[in-house]
Amino acid sequence: MINRELIRIKVVQLTYAYYQNGNRNLDVAEKELLFSLSKAYHLYHYLLALIVAVSKEARKHYEIDSAKAAREGLPLPSSKFADNKFAVQLEGNKQLCDFVSSQKQTWDDDIEFVRKLYLQIIQSNIYTEYVESGESSYEEDREVWRKLYKSFIMENDDIDNVLEEKSLYWNDDKEIVDTFVLKTIKRFEPGNSTMQELLPEYKDEEDKDFARKLFRATILNADQYQRYMSETSRNWDFSRLAYMDVVIMQIAIAEMLTFPNIPVNVTINEYVDLAKIYSTPKSSGYINGMLDSIARYLISNGLLLKPMAEKQKKNNY
Repeated sequence: MINRELIRIKVVQLTYAYYQNGNRNLDVAEKELLFSLSKAYHLYHYLLALIVAVSKEARKHYEIDSAKAAREGLPLPSSKFADNKFAVQLEGNKQLCDFVSSQKQTWDDDIEFVRKLYLQIIQSNIYTEYVESGESSYEEDREVWRKLYKSFIMENDDIDNVLEEKSLYWNDDKEIVDTFVLKTIKRFEPGNSTMQELLPEYKDEEDKDFARKLFRATILNADQYQRYMSETSRNWDFSRLAYMDVVIMQIAIAEMLTFPNIPVNVTINEYVDLAKIYSTPKSSGYINGMLDSIARYLISNGLLLKPMAEKQKKNNY
C-alpha cells in the first residue's frame, strides 16, 4: 500500500522536521520516518473499519425499525443496506479483524460520529436509488459503497476532526490513503470470502529500502547537494529562498543520484508537485527550473549517469 508517492511526502516532512529539531539524531529520525509510514497503514485499516461500523449501525436501525413495524402492523423496512454483501464480507475479513483486534482504537469510541454519518448516508440520493433498485447483486452492493465512500468519507470535515484527535499524522495522510481504500473496495470478490487479501503495507521490501536510502542520502550528503545548487546558480541567495524549497531540492538531488532506475524527469516532476503542496505559490516554477539545471550540470560533469529528456512530461513511478 505504501507507495513511492507517499514515501516522498513523508521524507519531505521528516527532513524538514529534522532540520527544525535542534537535537538531531539520524537514527531516531529514521525510526520516526518508518513509524509515520506505518501510521498511514493503520489509517488504511481504520477507514475500512469505518465501513463496517456504519453497516453495524444500519443493522441496529433495521432491527429497531422492524420491531416497530411489527408492533404497528406496518410493512417491514428494507434490509438491503443492512445486509449489504460487500460490507458483510469486509466485516468478516480475517486480515482486517486481526489488525483491528491488535489496535486500541475502534469506531466504538466515536459512535456519535458513526451515527451522524449513517444518517447522512440514508438521506442521500445514492442510498435511495440503491434501496429502490430492483437489482440484488454483489456488484451493486460493492459499487454503492464505492460511491458512498467518495461522497461522504473522502471529503468530510467531521472525519478530519476525528482523525486529528487520533493521530498527528493522519490528516496529512488521508487524501492518498483514500485512494487505497477505493482500490481495495474495487478488488473485493465474493468468492474470496473472509480471506480476501487487503493491500500489503509495502508492495515489496525495495520500497522500504527506498524510504531509508532516500532519507539517509538527503541528510548525509546535504552539504554536497547544496554546493551543487549554488554552483548551478551563482547568483542564488539562500537567505531569500523558502527553507522548504532548499529541503525539497536537496531530496530531489538525493533521489537523482541514489536511484539509477528512476528517470530524471520523473524525479523532477514528483518534487515540483510536492513544492505546490508544501512551499510558496512561486516555488514550483522555480524548483522546476533549478532541478532541470542541476540535473544537466550533474550529467555534464559525469556525476549523474542517466539520460535526460529534452521536454519534461508528467510520469508516474
